[in-house]
This record gives sequence, structure tokens and C-alpha cells, in this order.
Amino acid sequence: MTRSHGTLAHRLIADHLVDGRMEPGREIALRIDQTLTQDATGTLVMQELEALGLDRVRTEVSVQYVDHNLLQADERNAEDHAFLRSACRRFGLWYSKPGNGVSHPTHMQRFGVPGKTLAGSDSHTCAAGSLGMLAMGTGGLEVALAMAGRPLRVTMPEIWGIRLTGHLPEWVSAKDVVLELLRRHGVKGAVNRILEYHGPGLAALTAMDRHVIANMGAELGATASVFPSDAAVRTFLCAEDREADFRELAAEPDAVYDLTDKIDLASLEPLIARPTSPGNVVPVREVAGEPIGQAVIGSSANPGLRDFAVAAAIVAGHQTHPAVSFDVNPTSREILADLTKMGSTFDLIAAGARIHQAGCLGCIGMGQAPAPGRNSLRTFPRNFPGRSGTEQDAVWLCSPETAAVSALTGEITDPRAWAAKEGVPYPRLRLPEHASVNRAMLEPPLPPEEAARITLERGPNISGLPDFDPLSDVLEGPVLLKCGDNVSTDEISPAGAKALPYRSNIPKLAEFTFTRIDPDYPRHAAALATDGRSGAHFVIGGENYGQGSSREHAAITPRHLGLRAVVAKSYARIHWQNLTNFGILPLEFDDPGDYDRIDPGDQLRLENLHSALAADAEPHLRLHNTTKDETYQVGHHLSEGRRRTVLAGGTIVALAREEHPYSGAPSTR
Repeated sequence: MTRSHGTLAHRLIADHLVDGRMEPGREIALRIDQTLTQDATGTLVMQELEALGLDRVRTEVSVQYVDHNLLQADERNAEDHAFLRSACRRFGLWYSKPGNGVSHPTHMQRFGVPGKTLAGSDSHTCAAGSLGMLAMGTGGLEVALAMAGRPLRVTMPEIWGIRLTGHLPEWVSAKDVVLELLRRHGVKGAVNRILEYHGPGLAALTAMDRHVIANMGAELGATASVFPSDAAVRTFLCAEDREADFRELAAEPDAVYDLTDKIDLASLEPLIARPTSPGNVVPVREVAGEPIGQAVIGSSANPGLRDFAVAAAIVAGHQTHPAVSFDVNPTSREILADLTKMGSTFDLIAAGARIHQAGCLGCIGMGQAPAPGRNSLRTFPRNFPGRSGTEQDAVWLCSPETAAVSALTGEITDPRAWAAKEGVPYPRLRLPEHASVNRAMLEPPLPPEEAARITLERGPNISGLPDFDPLSDVLEGPVLLKCGDNVSTDEISPAGAKALPYRSNIPKLAEFTFTRIDPDYPRHAAALATDGRSGAHFVIGGENYGQGSSREHAAITPRHLGLRAVVAKSYARIHWQNLTNFGILPLEFDDPGDYDRIDPGDQLRLENLHSALAADAEPHLRLHNTTKDETYQVGHHLSEGRRRTVLAGGTIVALAREEHPYSGAPSTR
């Protein structure tokens, strides 16, 4: 196997390496400079900081954004916002108020710095790689530990160099670049890999164009996406009054990558991901004519001023189709201000657009749910079943150009064909050279002496963290659920307006666990725990189990219901980490064919787990199916530390055994 060297990703890792060897597949520990949390995951992070006994965050910058649970249909989301603000004041974080913006573009505008590391409790944290950062999404507990000064432990990824050449044609934009990668490689093509972009084609991509591409590296399963910090990054930081933060960073001219790919930008055409996977990509022309009921512009996957301005220019002077709801979600207060100064907000409103507040909203199923079976075109990163808030949804992912043109025609339309028919030139945008910098909705950390006097504001909907018991030496229980391939965390712990307001209430949120796959799973799990029984059970998974969002709720609520082991063909990176963090044993079939031999209801048994997970033990176990009297060989990829964590019952339990885990200054600086 090729061993990459001279890459920018290697440089960033080496600059922050605390422990381990930079060999693909080995566990490494990285010093984290910045953290990012959002409100759908942040409430648990703040409770974890409290459980860890932390006095004050030890990173250079930590920011809590409120961008997901914005709809205040009752008191629950408002309670969470008050709790988060009080926690920021107590622990020393920046607080971004509701309506200030989506975490990823807002962090890029205000805090992103080339050469720094960023860990975020949101899978799309990788978007900050557009600035030459090493930015990784991970579970909330991993972020809490990073705030406490602990290094982030990850598997050393392979470095995948993607050479870009040429220039994008008219009516093709950055979204089509990453959709092309998804068309080629699918949703697990970059698992345990860093995507590093290089080549002459970068010259024509702005920092926000790169954000679009880096953001959806998460959909490929990538650990991170990395772009060089060059003239485009300098231009962006200058526009944000932050030129002093610029630092030039690039791969060495003779850099060698573990894997390589190349894209001639000039050869691309408008692409679209069909329901129900970001990897189900086809040319727009192949599905043209499909009627639509909705088109939505926004989300962290297309967050730049250009993305909104080009849609406004396309619909200017027209009226959207009467059967289409044309929704616009500005991604930051700053971008909405600039869009308004340009006159583009008026063009959108005049064309029939519905302007919403700056936030994630429909991307996470908080409002804008489409009608069942009606096609919804979205510039979003994901279209997993039911994520929109509608169980029988039909969500397609596309560029702003395709979405805007289709909103006018009422059907999926190749924007090139529409332009040729209508004689419309591609919009030539004049974007402002200087952004409407807005810091007013960012509340800075309190001084330590004042922070120490703050009490957390905990409403009745905010529960404490559950108590997790150690893993027993013998684990026996039924298979309560068997899943197929590419099960997402949206299917394990659903998003949407019904479930999201309970993100701070684990017992209540547990009632939604796996209900998109089996509506009776919570009831069956609860029945197992009656009459003094432990409720322990197994889940069987296919390939890429736990893809998608970083939400650790997808590990916590099943664990709350008694899940102690998952046996799958393979795992998505972040969910695998989350399972171990909360004491769930993630196993893999040595022979994938054994997956077909296990049925729901089968009784499974693992013996001698304490010795099998000892530091010097081989990473293989024997799983006995007592129902069928069959035995299967299964394995794991747990490091010595993660073995101890699973045996203890989870990370917080394991850390509680340390005498003074957070006394004194952090050792990772």
C-alpha cells in the first residue's frame, strides 16, 4: 500500500499529534484547538461537561450555536436555549443566539483559522476544511472531552488526493462537484479517509464553493476534507475583517497520496441525488419532467451568498410555479443582510419565495415538511427516508441553479435546457467585496471569576444523563432488530419536529428509537426490562451501519433501552465511536454471509467477555446463536483504551475511575 507523504492533511495531523503513529488503521490522538456544538447535540454536551466536573473549557475557542431547534411551538426549545446560554456562561464558551446562523458557515465567517483543528458535535463540521483546517465531526462526548483538554482519538485515515482541473461550465456549480464524487464512490467510499483537494481547478473555486464540497464529504463517509489555504481563503478572510488570521498552507509539490482521483470540472453537468440516498446520483437531464411540489434553497451544504444570489437572479422577474412552495433558508444573519443590500431578497419575495429565519430548519425536519409522495428539491446534504419530517417523503438533492429553475417550471428541469429554451444567460453576479460583518448576536465567554457564580438553568424537559452499568462477563439476549445496509442515525434516532424537542430528555426521546424501521422496537425493549430482567438485547446491522448525523442520541437511547451489542457488516466512523462511548459493543462479522443466518428473535450469547476484551486478547469472539445452535466468528477494532471503556459501561464511567482527570492545566498543549 502507498504511504502518503508531503500532503497538507499529513502536515495538519503531524502538527497536532499527541500520541500514536501516523499509519492508516492505527489509533492516533490529536490536540484540538477549537470546538463547535449545536443545540440538537449541545444540551447533552453541556450535561457531559457537568458530569465530568469541568470548571472551564481548555480549548482556544469553543462555540455553542443555536441553529437546529428554532421552532418554538411550545416551551421545550426555549428551555433548551436558556440552558445552553447558562452553560456557555458557566463553562466559558461563545454563545450564538437563535437566528444568528447555521453553525458551519457562521463558524467559518467568525472563527475559522487555517492550520487549526476543529472538532464538532455535528457531522458536517468537516466543512471548515475549506479554510485549510483539519475539521472533524464526532460524537458530543468526544467534543466534551476535547473541551476538557483531552486529545481526540481517531483512526489514522488514508489520504485521498483529488486533483481538480479545468473550470466549471455555466449552470454547473460546486454542488455538482461533490455530487459527482458521490456518483462515483457512494456513501461509504471515503470511510476512514481524508479527502484532500489540489490542482489548478482550485483557482476558480471560492472559499464558500469549497465549503459546499467539504461539507458533503460527510456523505461520502470521510473523516475530513482538506483544501489548501491560498488566495481564495485570504479573500474570504479579508471580506470578514479577519485578514490577520490568514496563513498560507498547501501540500508539497511532490506530495504522494494513498489513493488518487481526478475531476475535470469542465466535463461536469448538473447532477441530482434521487430519493432516498445522497449516493443515488444521476444527471438532471435523465429525470427531467418529474413534477415537484417544493424547492428549498439553504442549509450548510449550500450556505454561501452566491448560492442565494444566483437563485434570486434566476427567478427575478418571474413567478414560481403555482404548485411549488419555494422556500429560502438564509444560513446566517450576515448573508441575509448582504442579500438584502444587493436587492436579491426583493427579487426572491417578488417571485413568490417564502423567506425563513437563518437556521437549519427543513434540513433537520424542523418545519417545511413536504406533502407525502410529492417531490421536494433541496440544496441540502441529506435525503434519508423521513428526515424531512414526512414519513413518505421524496427528497432530491441538487444545486441552487437546478432548484431555482425547477421552482419556475414546476418540474425537475436541467437549467441548461431551460436557459436555451428561454434565451436566458447565466447570471453574472456582482457580490460585495466586504461582508456585512455581524458580531452582535455572538455572546463572548464570561471572565472565570464571574463564570464560577453561574447556575445552570435546567427546565423540566431537561433530564440528567442515564446511569450506565458495566458490561457483564456473559451477555445474552434476543435479536430485537435486524437492519439492512446504510441504516442512518436518522432512522435510529429520528430528527423532525416531533422528536427533536426531546433531545434533552433521554427517557422521552427513547420512545422514538428505531421507530422508522420498527415502530414497536421501544415497546419490545421496555418489555424485556420488566420483572427484574436487564433488558439486554442485540441489533444486527448491514454495511455502513450508523451513517449520517453525528448525533450520539442514536447510541444513548438504544443503550437506555437495553442495547448492549451491535453485530454488523461494517460501521460508519462517528457512530462506531459513539457506540463505544456509551458502552455498546460494536462487533463485525468475520464472514459477512453469517448476517443471513441470524433472524429477529434469535437468542444470542457472548461468553468470557472480560478476558476476550483484555488488552492482550485477540480481536475475535465467538457468538453463539442458542436458538439455532450455531456459532459465528465476530471481530472488533477496539483499541486498548476503547476496550476498557466498553467494559466499564462507557467513557464517563471509565473517567470517573480516574482520581483527578481534570486537575491542573491540560497536558495536550
